[in-house]
This record gives sequence, C-alpha cells and structure tokens, in this order.
Amino acid sequence: MSTIIGSRLKLLRERRGFSQKYVAEKIGVKNNTLSGYEAGRREPDSSTLNTLADFYDVSVDYLLGRTDNPNSDISIAYDTGPQYEDEDEREFIEQQLEQYRKMKKRMQEQLRGDKH
Repeated sequence: MSTIIGSRLKLLRERRGFSQKYVAEKIGVKNNTLSGYEAGRREPDSSTLNTLADFYDVSVDYLLGRTDNPNSDISIAYDTGPQYEDEDEREFIEQQLEQYRKMKKRMQEQLRGDKH
C-alpha cells in the first residue's frame, strides 16, 4: 500500500484541525475507511481520490506523490505561457479564471464555516 497518500491525507487533515469523523462525513466514507487511507492500509479509488483532492484543495498528483506542490494544476500554459488567438480570447479566459477563483474562495470559506 502507498504510505505517501496516507501521510499526505493525515497531514492535510491535521493542518486544518479537522477530525477524521468530520472529513469522513464530508467526503461520504466511513470513519474507519478514512483511517485506513491515512494509515496506508487502504487506497482510495479514483473517485474518492478526486473528492479528497477537491476537499483539501490540492491536486491529485500531490496526493499521489507525483509532485510536492499541493496546488500544481494541469495547465494549458507551456514554458512561454498561453497563446491566445486574439485580445478578445485573452479577456474571456481571464474573466473565466477570475470567476473560478472567486467561486473557489467562497467554497473554501464555506468549508471553514462548516468546520465550526
């Protein structure tokens, strides 16, 4: 079994001050299942792995140990950055990104509010 997934899940949970019971309820698994993930006795399936990554706001690659950057996302940008067709496309993409960031921030605030 993979201990990297377990150790990262435990670290993320503890850093946020969440109990295993709280996280298990939020992601829809039993407490002993989450405990098994954190101890490295069990591995989450791909759906649960995605749910955990979303819950902790990290990438699946981070949970799997493929990167040490918790927020590394797959990007359309290459070394030189994204290439836009024209100024309208650039503006549109930047507006969509801004809306996404606002939504993400609201979701994070809501999760923190649910914790208390």
